[in-house]
Amino acid sequence: MLQVGSYRIRAVSGGRFRLDGGSMFGVVPKPLWERVAPPDESNRIDLATNCYLVEGNDQRLLIDTGFGTKLSEKERRIYAAQPEGGLVPNLARAQVAPESIDVVVLSHLHFDHAGGCTMRNESGEIVPTFPNARYVVQQKEWEAATSGLPEWAGTYPEENFRCLESTGQLELIDGEVEIIGGVRGRWTGGHAPGHQVIIIEDGGDGAMFLGDICPTWNHMRRMWCMAYDAWQVDVRRIKPELLGMIADREWWGLSDHDPNFAVARLARVPKQEFTLTLSATRDIPSGL
Repeated sequence: MLQVGSYRIRAVSGGRFRLDGGSMFGVVPKPLWERVAPPDESNRIDLATNCYLVEGNDQRLLIDTGFGTKLSEKERRIYAAQPEGGLVPNLARAQVAPESIDVVVLSHLHFDHAGGCTMRNESGEIVPTFPNARYVVQQKEWEAATSGLPEWAGTYPEENFRCLESTGQLELIDGEVEIIGGVRGRWTGGHAPGHQVIIIEDGGDGAMFLGDICPTWNHMRRMWCMAYDAWQVDVRRIKPELLGMIADREWWGLSDHDPNFAVARLARVPKQEFTLTLSATRDIPSGL
């Protein structure tokens, strides 16, 4: 658990899964990326869905929700997604009930980040997983996700988030906006139209959730981007700036998908650009 000013931050697993290594590293040749992320027989690499519980000032805020419980059996096979566990059971292990979450902030609305926003109830109806929370999303991301445009076909399963509008829990923001005192979302674009990072800055210390601008610590180099990035050039521009903020201000970096270290300190180094200096133990139950 981290302490950032008046806030306690802990990583909570939203489930483990695997994605194609070539897609995760884009133009990086396989002989390079497989040294740091060994693939399985299907060329998939291990990934986490690191969600973050931020508690303080009488608020419970959750960053991202993992892939949730609505994947089909076929999708679970494709992604080697865990059949059990996930965000809600792991929150329960930390004695945190879904009803106690005040705010859910989503870096973007891809399935592995927003899938856990909703669930099927006993009647099979899709309902919000966190019934008392407001869900904070960038306006640009909501517009893309609900546009129905063919270029986004399959990218945004609307069952993951559409009902939030009708329940009145959706809150759209634009640009850099304070969500609760000391916690703000900052639009980056790049990976997705409305992708945002989440910054916690309080009491002279800080932490930044990087989302898919830098999905694992193996992606810290400027050119090591994903084929999934909608605008790779924008990712290459914004990523060094954000990593530099974390390193220079001695903040904590919070990783989206790194399977080994959810939390780390960073430092600038020649050639490699950035490296890890001190890694915190993951606050995630073993095997999840």
